[in-house]
Amino acid sequence: MPRASQRRSPAAQRHADTVRFVLFEARPAGLAFNQLVRSCELSPSQARAGLACLRDTIAERGWPPLIWTRVDGYKFCSNPAELQAYEVAIIREKLTEIRRFITGVVAPHAALQPKGRWIKHLNTQLSSVESTLDVIADYINA
Repeated sequence: MPRASQRRSPAAQRHADTVRFVLFEARPAGLAFNQLVRSCELSPSQARAGLACLRDTIAERGWPPLIWTRVDGYKFCSNPAELQAYEVAIIREKLTEIRRFITGVVAPHAALQPKGRWIKHLNTQLSSVESTLDVIADYINA
């Protein structure tokens, strides 16, 4: 079965085209989500589907990356400093999610089943992911 990013519905593709058009028109400024919804004349769920589909197609079409910031909202960006700040913020967010998953689910599971093959494997892999994300998240401070 194809990955979710390869199963783009025609509706999501239409919404992505609408979102792209509106964001290109707004350049270099960005749009907050509610502004984007109003400008596109889409429902919030249609706008989210359009954003997801747009993120999937950006690289294959050679368009600039789409980022979101609190200040500017959604926008296309080609500034390396802004892109790096966005990437590090996302990595830190994912690192927090992984750490909470490890401490809230995996560690208690390991305590209940310390000799389980699955939990040992999962713990090893997640520790590796956590370590890698931690190195990336601290890179900007170096």
